[in-house]
Amino acid sequence: MSNFLSDLEPLKQAALADLKAAADMPALEQAKGAWIGPNGKFTALMKQLGTLPKEEKPLAGKAINTVKVELEAVLTARREELELQASLPMEPTDFTLPGRRRALGKLHPLTQVTDDIVRAFRKIGFVVADGPEIEDDFHCFDALNTPADHPARDTQDTFYVGAPGSPSPVQLRITNQTSNAPIRPELSGGNYGLLRTHTSSVQIRVMQSQSPPIRIIAPGRVYRRDNADATHNPAFQQIEGLYVDKNVTVGDLKGTVEFVFKEVLGDDVKLRFRPHYFSYTEPSLEIDFTNSLVKKLGKDWLEIAGCGMVHPKVFENVGYDPEVWTGWAFGFGIERIAMLRYGINDIRLFYENDVRFLKQF
Repeated sequence: MSNFLSDLEPLKQAALADLKAAADMPALEQAKGAWIGPNGKFTALMKQLGTLPKEEKPLAGKAINTVKVELEAVLTARREELELQASLPMEPTDFTLPGRRRALGKLHPLTQVTDDIVRAFRKIGFVVADGPEIEDDFHCFDALNTPADHPARDTQDTFYVGAPGSPSPVQLRITNQTSNAPIRPELSGGNYGLLRTHTSSVQIRVMQSQSPPIRIIAPGRVYRRDNADATHNPAFQQIEGLYVDKNVTVGDLKGTVEFVFKEVLGDDVKLRFRPHYFSYTEPSLEIDFTNSLVKKLGKDWLEIAGCGMVHPKVFENVGYDPEVWTGWAFGFGIERIAMLRYGINDIRLFYENDVRFLKQF
């Protein structure tokens, strides 16, 4: 027994010294294997426990377990020290220096312009309305008094989900956007799915779902079969507005439009209104504007929007009495406003996702 214990103490001290002296994780694992691994020296000593007399085994076993616990504690502590050292920078670090901030993204320029337009309209009591991008004939054309032979209804101008005359046209159920219940089922027959060509369809859905007065704007993406060039894109952003109440006049329309454009493009904006034709308004007007930005382009006036008083037929299609209610509507493209504001000469830049372009705004 005395020889066994006398061998145990030197092995313990040598093992502790090797474990504490390990300079890195590989060296520590090597020291562990040399002493307390399956073929280690301490393990070999433990195997000699069976050669001791029966009465000496309890005392010897206790001594071995005590040394084993101590070695494992030193092994764990040294491993934590080495892991901490490995996580520290190789070179001295000044922790008083300011940290590196992660670069924040920015809103897309079209989103910025949209937000500014919405903010201007909210100042005068308008709220934002939304609707589906996949629409039907009724909401996109029929309810807006669009003639059956209008070019916009042709497959060469509009993206149809199921083209008229195809073997299995896609039939869409006209639904309320909040309850998913049918709206005016008597109007919902024979409509084909299409990608909306304007957000006027949102105006129709709002008028179907509530009674006047109504004061809304409807920003959103619309689609037309245009070839992409510097001024056209098959998908673009549009914003439309609708105001319905009793005794609404063209004067209300002009005052509202002038306020919004001055809010968005500056106080030097001047507007002029020219007679035009739209099937869903009567009278209908085109809006031209000028300011310092237009002057820089070498032009006197630039067409910016279309508007007019809501056609009585549109009111009848949604169940309003045109003898009681009047209203105006307008619409314009957001890309054109953004191109003027930022001096951009190609609409395609908005959709190429080039960070070098987008980070300028």
